[in-house]
Parts: sequence; C-alpha cells; structure tokens
Amino acid sequence: MGIGRSHIKKGDTVLVLSGKDSGKQGKVLEIIRAKQRAVVEGLNIITKHVRPSADSPEGGRIEIEGTIHLSNLKLICPKTGQSIRTKRVIVEKEVNGRMKKFRIRASRKTGEVID
Repeated sequence: MGIGRSHIKKGDTVLVLSGKDSGKQGKVLEIIRAKQRAVVEGLNIITKHVRPSADSPEGGRIEIEGTIHLSNLKLICPKTGQSIRTKRVIVEKEVNGRMKKFRIRASRKTGEVID
C-alpha cells in the first residue's frame, strides 16, 4: 500500500486494536505517512538508552512513545465516544463566491461528519 490519505489525523482520539496496549485509548501526536505509522500519547512506551552528550550531559535511559501502525488503530467518534469506521464524503461549500468541493470524513454507520 502506498502513501495515501489516512482515516486518522493528528489530534484524533484513537483505540488500539492489537499489541501490548490493545484496548487503550490515546490522542494522536504525530502521523508518519511514509511508514503508515502514528505516535499516540502515553501508549507503546519504549526505553531508549542515551549516551552523555551536550544535549543530555547525564545520559541514561529515557522513555518515549513508539509508533503504532495505522491498521492497528481505530478512530473514536468525538460525539458518541464509540469506535467507528470512516468514509469520505464530498461536500460543496461556497468560498469567495464560488462553490468548491471538499472531501471530509464521516462515520460509515451514522453518516455524521467528523471534521
């Protein structure tokens, strides 16, 4: 699968479907499109060993959030609080006196607009 649009964006609340943090929820901090991965706040914590340097004179071990593949994440609806699947809906809006078409995310089940 190539680099395409994702059903998840930065700032979304997501549910982890598999892995050591399965069943937990968190907020997406960053999306890495090239690798189809996301960094989720407080989940998939890994320990990184850092040598002493100018940036960190003490060195030692630090804990950071690792990445999770997008296929292992499911979007949480901000209105209902339930996990949902998404679809793209084309909506026409007036911009500077002209009608423009925009693609926005919507719930597959209810059809509610998410963005």
